[in-house]
Amino acid sequence: QVQLVESGGGLVQAGGSLRLSCAASGLSFRSYSMGWFRQAPGKDREFVAAITSSSSYITYSDSVKGRFTTSRDNAKNTVYLQMNSLKAEDTAVYYCAANPNGYSNSRIPTAYNHWGQGTQVTVSS
Repeated sequence: QVQLVESGGGLVQAGGSLRLSCAASGLSFRSYSMGWFRQAPGKDREFVAAITSSSSYITYSDSVKGRFTTSRDNAKNTVYLQMNSLKAEDTAVYYCAANPNGYSNSRIPTAYNHWGQGTQVTVSS
């Protein structure tokens, strides 16, 4: 059974930082590309970042580029999202997701076939 478990969310003041982790089990993690998405209340799920299986290619949405960094540790089956200079508009539930195409950096949710349960990030202004 595939499981993706996010952690590290919480409440932070604007300008602060958080580091999200997503621990994967039940899949060949090093073969999957991984993505981060977020969803704010009343809004559609939004792409945040994606990283290929070997970390050779990473992409970010324009709204987080320069502030967020994603990385992965294939030995630990874990992907990370370092979030700096947080803004109130970053408030959302953050999800990690697994894409069986390890060479893909898709921004489309349907490319991902496994999803975590999400972790809440709240940024106070």
